[in-house]
Amino acid sequence: MQKSKVYFTNLRTDQNTSLLMKLENLIKKAGIENIDFNGKFSAIKIHFGEPGNLAYLRPNYSKVVVDLIKKNGGKPFLTDCNTLYVGRRKNALEHLDAAYENGYNPFTTGCHVIIGDGLKGTDEVNVKIDKEYIKEAKIGQAIMDADIIISMNHFKGHESTGFGGALKNIGMGCGSRAGKMEMHCSGKPKIKEIKCVSCGACKKVCAHDAISFNESKKAVINHDKCVGCGRCIGNCNFDAVDTTTFEANDILNKKIAEYSYAVLKDRPHFHISFVIDVSPNCDCHFENDLAIIPDVGIFASFDPVALDMACVDMANKQSVINGSYLDEKKHHTHDHFINTHPETNWEVCIDHSVKLGIGNKEYELIEV
Repeated sequence: MQKSKVYFTNLRTDQNTSLLMKLENLIKKAGIENIDFNGKFSAIKIHFGEPGNLAYLRPNYSKVVVDLIKKNGGKPFLTDCNTLYVGRRKNALEHLDAAYENGYNPFTTGCHVIIGDGLKGTDEVNVKIDKEYIKEAKIGQAIMDADIIISMNHFKGHESTGFGGALKNIGMGCGSRAGKMEMHCSGKPKIKEIKCVSCGACKKVCAHDAISFNESKKAVINHDKCVGCGRCIGNCNFDAVDTTTFEANDILNKKIAEYSYAVLKDRPHFHISFVIDVSPNCDCHFENDLAIIPDVGIFASFDPVALDMACVDMANKQSVINGSYLDEKKHHTHDHFINTHPETNWEVCIDHSVKLGIGNKEYELIEV
């Protein structure tokens, strides 16, 4: 198989060049303008950052991509889907507030923000893929309505997947709340009685008559009837519906790969990764720890698998920052970055993605 091309630029500038100019040059050299954007809705999948976290990508970068798509006749919008966990991005109203607070608004980015799975995280499309773990992926409606997918990824550590890059941003990030539950969990939802207010919203949305009320007027889920669709999670305004057994990390990685396949298949796609502010954990945290390695640069490719491989390889060449979380870990080795969280197995996601035909982990790195 021919090696995929991954383009790279470092972060050095001079008086005549800014990082924004280097980003535009990079994605042009990588061939983004070969995509036919004319009149096409172009979803730019990005993580807006949980408020309080300062490691997320600056909105200035997204404006470069937005302006270039517009120049080529496209109709870009920034998007992400609501979170499964309880935070400030679990519904569209709070999610938009968080995005605006972190600088993602039409005035700074040049385009609108659309939350991919709607108000409560229940606006989804079932994408039939019939893969090993996922038969029908639950993807945000607005993302599936788009003609083109562009991912802008903050490459960093992740406590469940080893690292978060293009595949994590696409696969997990484009899943609706129910889709995220399907990837994260092997069990079915349950009720936290202390938070249940007996409103009946969960019962109304259940298509399988699996929800009833006990003598204390608290909701109860009959797991014999429940199919684990997760719609009750999105429909509860009081966070009273909770997930149960979390999936093993190797299976989680495979499910992320299969969801990535569901998002990308049959559509043009292009991917940009920023190996900067490499925190040990996801941007879903309301805090970010000291970076674990120095800033590296910006990468771009049509192949998200090769892109993730290039980012991992480059990250592993860096020295560990003194005093960082990784520096405090006694087990780190020459491949220190991927061992930030040793219980994870990121290679599973890469290998499964190759098996699905999403991309190729063999790559040629081209510096521009």
